Amino acid sequence: MSAGRVSAVKPPAGKWADLSRRVASTLVLLGIGIMLAVATGIWLRLAMAAISAITFWELAAMTGWKNPRLHPGIFGAWRPFALAVIAFMSQVIAQVDHPAAILALLFPLVAGIPGAATRDRWTYAIFGLAIMLVAYGLVGFREAYGLNFVLWLMGIVIVSDTAGYFFGRMIGGPKFWPSLSPKKTWSGTIAGWIGALVLGVILWRLGRGDAMLIWCSPIVCFAGQMGDIAESWLKRRAGVKDSSNLIPGHGGFMDRFDAVTGAVLATMLIGLLTALPAVN
Repeated sequence: MSAGRVSAVKPPAGKWADLSRRVASTLVLLGIGIMLAVATGIWLRLAMAAISAITFWELAAMTGWKNPRLHPGIFGAWRPFALAVIAFMSQVIAQVDHPAAILALLFPLVAGIPGAATRDRWTYAIFGLAIMLVAYGLVGFREAYGLNFVLWLMGIVIVSDTAGYFFGRMIGGPKFWPSLSPKKTWSGTIAGWIGALVLGVILWRLGRGDAMLIWCSPIVCFAGQMGDIAESWLKRRAGVKDSSNLIPGHGGFMDRFDAVTGAVLATMLIGLLTALPAVN
């Protein structure tokens, strides 16, 4: 199986052609929410380790792991796959609770950089760092702030993606970043911000969180959109349509987690700079 292979399934023509992909993304995010609801402790950590490993395999393929010309199959990318499991499982065994400590556990990842194609060593390192921090962050948010906090994060990504898709297709207009994401419009992007803002206001008015949700939600939304843009850049650099074909007709795990990655990283940064919003 090649991670760089474009799916043979051709979507229907028209401006709603990729609606099924959006539905698939939403279902994956809902699945994560359910997993987080029922999994705690080591089971949650094992689940995130597995997701991290799969995502690393896709990243390794797109950065020419061990071969700058060929995308490796699953056996050709065993090394980054194993590194992801080892690095994250080290956190499981050590029961590390401080965010800065995860950096010390990334040595196996950094040590593996020479395996990537020369031009993509730092691309692999930066995206790999993001994967590890997001896995760590989701576990930390679930255990420290509760399930509702994580569902708020997932809700922002879903609302932003849904509002951006439908309003972008209906209104159209100037493209947000045509060289990287030719279908993303300014109207859809702004609709995502508004949707996230409305979600924050609703939760605050219902007494499900504090007023910080009003300004945090659009910021996290924008970060999620930038996560989408970042993965689009990576795929264009690699010359592939999808990160893999693990989800037949709908791409790979990185395609479904790109916005979550940006949202989680932004939330972690907010937590370092100030207090995180309460979500009840």
